[in-house]
Amino acid sequence: MPDVPIDLPINGHSFRRIEVLTGERRRRSWSLAQKAQIVAESQQPGAVVAEIALRYGLHRNQLYAWRREWQQHAERSQPNGFLAVGVADTGDSEPARASIDILIGPITVRVAQPFDAAALRQVLEVVRSVA
Repeated sequence: MPDVPIDLPINGHSFRRIEVLTGERRRRSWSLAQKAQIVAESQQPGAVVAEIALRYGLHRNQLYAWRREWQQHAERSQPNGFLAVGVADTGDSEPARASIDILIGPITVRVAQPFDAAALRQVLEVVRSVA
């Protein structure tokens, strides 16, 4: 092979630079369970998305993207207007009065026993039209 200089000009520059990155990978992968837990935490009343993202080492835009994905998934997987139901542990050792919390967007409707079904239906129709 003929003697070819290795510092040939490239676009007017006569040097080449190579950067080698070592250390831990910066891109992390999150399991679906971890994402679901973080998204659920960010949707609690009074939660601040920026603080939650910082706590987990995320950018808040990434958390907002996860929230959109979960919302779109929930909308696609709930046919006929049915909603998913979850049971939350309040951590209280004493049994509380039976109640139901209905979350519609940012609005929470707490229904205690006994309740009037017709009145509840009217309240939910109003909340649904607002949310």
